[in-house]
Amino acid sequence: QVHVVESGGGLAQAGGSLSLSCAASGMIFRIISMSWYRQAPGSQRELVATVNAGGGITYEDSVKGRFTISKDNGANTAYLSMNSLKPEDTAVYYCSVRAYTSYVSFDEYWGQGTQVTVSG
Repeated sequence: QVHVVESGGGLAQAGGSLSLSCAASGMIFRIISMSWYRQAPGSQRELVATVNAGGGITYEDSVKGRFTISKDNGANTAYLSMNSLKPEDTAVYYCSVRAYTSYVSFDEYWGQGTQVTVSG
């Protein structure tokens, strides 16, 4: 089993910054990718950013140039630095970890989510 815990988030004014962290622990054999998703009220969950094991990074178009995803392989932790925040960034942010727990067992694991609220 893999446990995923997000931290950070909170309240920011438009134009401000917030940072999120995602820590994965448990029976991790190999992490394939770590991603941030978000879900606003009444909306579907959307992919915000992904960093894969090789360091490849992708972003959703609306956050390009404002958000930065990074990872610490040794700590099985991913980060999301959010700058120039907009009210439309308000959502619950979830971390997803795709990982092998053995040579053959692969699954996707989710955190409980953390609220980001942008006022203004």
